[in-house]
Amino acid sequence: MSVFEEKFFHDIVAFRKEPLKSSETALVFVWQGNDLSPAAARLDALSGGALSAWLAGHKAFKGKAGQDLLLPAPEESGFKQIFVFGLGKKETFDGAAAEAAGVKLSAALTRAALESVSVYTEDDGDRLSRENVIRLLIGAGLAAYRFDRYRMPGDKNGDQESESDAPSKVPLKRFDVLTDEKPAAEKLWAVAKAELAGIYLSRDLGNEPANILYPESYAEIIREELKPLGVQVEVLDEKKMQKLGMGGILGVGMGSDRFPRMVVMRWKGGKKSDKPVALVGKGVTFDTGGISIKPAAGMDEMKMDMCGSATVVGTMKTLALRKAKANVVGVVGLAENMPSARSYRPGDILTTYSGKTVEVLNTDAEGRLVLADALTYVQKTEKPEVIIDLATLTGAMMVALGYDYCGVFANNDDLWTEMERAGKASGEKIWRMPLDEIWRKDMVSGIADLQNLGKMGRYGGACTAAGFLEHFIEDGMPWAHMDVAGTAWVRSNKPHCIKGATGFGVRVLNRWIENRYEQ
Repeated sequence: MSVFEEKFFHDIVAFRKEPLKSSETALVFVWQGNDLSPAAARLDALSGGALSAWLAGHKAFKGKAGQDLLLPAPEESGFKQIFVFGLGKKETFDGAAAEAAGVKLSAALTRAALESVSVYTEDDGDRLSRENVIRLLIGAGLAAYRFDRYRMPGDKNGDQESESDAPSKVPLKRFDVLTDEKPAAEKLWAVAKAELAGIYLSRDLGNEPANILYPESYAEIIREELKPLGVQVEVLDEKKMQKLGMGGILGVGMGSDRFPRMVVMRWKGGKKSDKPVALVGKGVTFDTGGISIKPAAGMDEMKMDMCGSATVVGTMKTLALRKAKANVVGVVGLAENMPSARSYRPGDILTTYSGKTVEVLNTDAEGRLVLADALTYVQKTEKPEVIIDLATLTGAMMVALGYDYCGVFANNDDLWTEMERAGKASGEKIWRMPLDEIWRKDMVSGIADLQNLGKMGRYGGACTAAGFLEHFIEDGMPWAHMDVAGTAWVRSNKPHCIKGATGFGVRVLNRWIENRYEQ
């Protein structure tokens, strides 16, 4: 399975100094109030003011964010037509606004069904800087993603075409960005393009149904996607994990006919002597809740319980594509939580790879058991200098922060400061949550070392889950836990993503690694 089976937006973008003779459409930007950008002003002058006259003749077009207009081009321009796109208020236009504009531009270009577009980049009071144009392209790329591999071409819901019927391929064959500083622009785009490819892979993995994506097949997909890019991939099967004593992940997967896997991915782009960064992801490919079974309503979405692992895999792809100058190891624990005669039960006691025992109070609190073994394994075998884990771990996180912010539990202030900076730069919203000894103690069992539910019941569930994981972090190890339960999956259509997996976390992790090791 590859996200490059078809041409996507990030594959058709090219940077040039001059437009090709075959370019049909000039894309120019207009600020609110029909204030022309420099490129639009030049075309207007070239046409003897025709562009201004055309805009004045279209009373509804005011240059508001997302407005578009297709006009004939003056013969002198070399283009057949001009696609005018509104960017909104110039004084408030920044990177975030540029990305939002890119989302709207993607939809506008799809509606217009253009084959080739050329857009000029140039500062306009620092608003149309090279960096902001790249952010606009990122927004367009995020919005262009579709997961429709299981739909017949042209499939409709009755007589009404749904949003998911939009084409998976951007109708454009070429999107040329015209700039006098081609090498610098290409350098910025290389990172953005790698991020988009990683996000697309992460979304594809999250959207795959559980009858296609299960631990064994998932491990093979990881191998097929990453090994050709130079990532070392090691797969631990159930026999290897049994020999090691990984009772956490094996316990969770006990009820399924699909045996668990643990996949280790190593990217060695830094100095040989440098310790690696560790990224750890929960990969429960389907979560019924086990014996503590979930309600039927909405259970179809539980294929998304592996989205933390998908972010790790997507990030590893991004790092490999852009040849990141850092040593990074990704570890994902893959299991399917199913009810059967072999399932682990409430009341069971599992012995994790760390040697610590866990009393199972609820088999639906399974992700922390998978992570416990993965966290221990990466510390024992890789000796990382810092760990970040990602998991769709608790509904309590959605209660606390909803769908827009990811809660981050960090045991190190410097690490949090780095992550916060990366979050702001990437546009992915993260919020620091508290770690406290009270929640660590709340996870101590009366008959085992730990229990997998807190004593406070439904209160503080995200905090007690983080407190449980903290028991598996070695003293002095900088660590952050990202609970992506709300941000990993869109339950209703958002501007940049159709309903389904978002690929959240790839951008913030990539930016964090870039800032930490490459600047």
